[in-house]
Amino acid sequence: MTPLAGLIAARIAEGGPLTVADYMAECLLHPRHGYYVTRDPLGAGGDFTTAPEISQMFGELLGLALAQAWLDQGAPAPVILAELGPGRGTLMADVLRATAHVPGLHAALSVHLVEASPVLRALQARRVPQARWHDRLEDLPEGPLLLLANEFLDALPIRQFVRKGGGWAERVVGLQDGRLTWGLMPPVPVPALAARLADTEDGDMVELCPALPGIVAEIGRRIAAHGGAALIVDYGDSRPLGDTLQAVARHRRVDPLATPGEADLTAHVDFAAVAEAAAPACATGPVPQGVVLQRLGILQRAAVLARRLSGPALESHQAALHRLTAPEEMGTLFKVMGLHPVSAPPPPGLVP
Repeated sequence: MTPLAGLIAARIAEGGPLTVADYMAECLLHPRHGYYVTRDPLGAGGDFTTAPEISQMFGELLGLALAQAWLDQGAPAPVILAELGPGRGTLMADVLRATAHVPGLHAALSVHLVEASPVLRALQARRVPQARWHDRLEDLPEGPLLLLANEFLDALPIRQFVRKGGGWAERVVGLQDGRLTWGLMPPVPVPALAARLADTEDGDMVELCPALPGIVAEIGRRIAAHGGAALIVDYGDSRPLGDTLQAVARHRRVDPLATPGEADLTAHVDFAAVAEAAAPACATGPVPQGVVLQRLGILQRAAVLARRLSGPALESHQAALHRLTAPEEMGTLFKVMGLHPVSAPPPPGLVP
């Protein structure tokens, strides 16, 4: 039993079962034992690898897409360049390098990173020393906003419900013989799931992300009020169905209840909910990641980079391209959604 598992078990014994959202929050953000608080989870030596760590091309192309959106809106200055959950800072560093020669952009922008983990903030400071850090999105200054959120929304805690007739039984984490176990609460009406009665059947599981609407609404408000654009990249779909909660440790899926605080917990993003919450900004997408990257020129960029490579380095480069774009890899599972003002076109790559 991990140290956090003992604390969670004691909390359940005293106060009753936890919602999946409360369990995820404890596992990921507990101030002493939370997964994101205590470690660098990325890379071969960690538990998972994100697109920016696979290839520089990912950040370069997304950065240039945001730069073009900025130009399309008249190059407003000053402008805020921000990232939610920036990992090691690799994505932002690639964005800044790729956009260094966009006329006027770097003179106009300030860099802001929204990050709660002190471990990751230290790593980010090495790659993006000019950044300013914030605990919350709401702490960003007001103004035109260029924002990236890559694999950020999938880590937000979710609640899970199983349909029982016209009601919903919430899945919870309880105790049995001193061990954490899954359970279901009695079914009740859930107003937030009223619309899902039309596309589900008895026994189907659906998920709600309580924090998602508020976060996306804040991004949408800023973009609608001041201009700018956001690129949200994550795995998921519109109105996903079923149990999408997963735990990953050492690049393998594990039991979400087995080692609390020592495995990453994520769930698929509901992009229909993102689009609804973005108003009064416009939402375009979701579009498969592989499609977006190819529209942005990843094949051409890969060919340029390949000229300087040979042997194992070339093979690694080709494997990275395949992993980012192939349908059987990240190309289809991961989606991209763009947020932009009603009066402005979507960021490049989101429309043919």
